[in-house]
Amino acid sequence: RAGCALVFGVAIWLMNRTLSPDHALSVLLALGITGLIFLAIALIMIWSSRVGKLSLRNRLLDQAKLRGDEKVLDVGCGRGLLLIGAAKRLTTGKATGVDLWSEEDLSGNSADSVRANAKAEGVADKVRVDDADARKLPFANDSFDVVLSSLAIHNMDDSDDRRQAMAEIVRVLKPGGRLALFDILHAAEYAKELRQLGMSDVTLSGLSFLWCMPGRTITATKP
Repeated sequence: RAGCALVFGVAIWLMNRTLSPDHALSVLLALGITGLIFLAIALIMIWSSRVGKLSLRNRLLDQAKLRGDEKVLDVGCGRGLLLIGAAKRLTTGKATGVDLWSEEDLSGNSADSVRANAKAEGVADKVRVDDADARKLPFANDSFDVVLSSLAIHNMDDSDDRRQAMAEIVRVLKPGGRLALFDILHAAEYAKELRQLGMSDVTLSGLSFLWCMPGRTITATKP
């Protein structure tokens, strides 16, 4: 789109620069600016896919402070980027990923994709995948040492559903367990809800940008 806008703008200017130079220049500037905007967006999207999401994953895992022996849960694991990254940092621990596998949110989104990716990365023996709704996690109270989530909870349009997801995350965390979550749109809402649920050391980061969307990281500990 960026290239088309620029080429079209130059073509219009070349055809009209003699008969109507002012109008030709105006069209060239308008289409040129539009093309540059599309180009900038495309570059941001490429950077986010190739570099940004990996940097975000590593930052979340660093904040989770994994020792290697934990039981880890990734809520809304998608194709497994964060889940597999956690599994790579585990020694005797296990990483479980849950999702509803909607391809509307992520192409190729399926449990089989996660299993294939885990096998390709050499951590299939450390990864388990379950079909589960974040609002009703199929795990007992105090089941996990660490809960992770990235760009998942915002897909719930209703605020009551997001609150329920936060409550479920807190419920399945063990006392002393750690949460590291990144999301767009509702991060401040999550932090407020986590405090109301009794979580301690709730920290809300400043804004960072991924795929042109502002997001924040939330970390917390269950007393």
